[in-house]
Amino acid sequence: MNKWALITGAAKRIGYSIAKQLHLDGYNILIHYNQSHNQALSLYTELNTARPNSAQIIQAELNNQLALEKFISDLKSLALPLTVLVNNASEFYPTPIGETDYLAAQQLLATNLLAPYFLAEQLAPTLKQQSGCIINLIDIHAKRPLKDHGLYSISKAALEMATLSLAQELAPDIRVNGVAPGAILWPEQSNDGSQDRVLKEIPLAKLGQTDDIAKLISHLVSAPYISGQIIAVDGGRSAVGFTGA
Repeated sequence: MNKWALITGAAKRIGYSIAKQLHLDGYNILIHYNQSHNQALSLYTELNTARPNSAQIIQAELNNQLALEKFISDLKSLALPLTVLVNNASEFYPTPIGETDYLAAQQLLATNLLAPYFLAEQLAPTLKQQSGCIINLIDIHAKRPLKDHGLYSISKAALEMATLSLAQELAPDIRVNGVAPGAILWPEQSNDGSQDRVLKEIPLAKLGQTDDIAKLISHLVSAPYISGQIIAVDGGRSAVGFTGA
């Protein structure tokens, strides 16, 4: 199967699991990374060892306009039969009221919202040729904001609307869906107290795994009549409400 999937932020965490799963499904993988060169190279080696010539790596800083434009130009010049675009790359850091830095806010919104939108727009002609699909990684905090992370929550809420808009604009040739993870991996700055509080809010009473996201994306990629949907993967947390990180 000579079909390619581009996964942004594929070198580690959720992106790594998505790349591994889609590769297992038979897709060739374009591994995007920003700073995680060693991890990207390791994944590249791992995938090509399993199936020769089935992975490439490409670096880009998504919060920089010129870098994003070059990234898109480089992708187009590869002329690969791109079938799947997974917008996984994301920035996450606090922006408390009264302490928000304008440049940092711009960079956060550029990575979490503008880059996914422009990648979808610019790669749409190639995806259309393959009857492809786009999957955006959103967040359950797109619906209920996370305290002290207002701009992050706003960026993910905007990406949710972008997903629905793109599903309308790019139909019937390209399907567009969103996946909203809940507590899958703890943020690096979380502590035992906040983790315990979150676990108490999850009906399934456990942390999710990156494979939970990867397996859902595997299903969405092969589900020809699903488009315009935002699916939460949160152990039931959004069904009962929540207050923690």
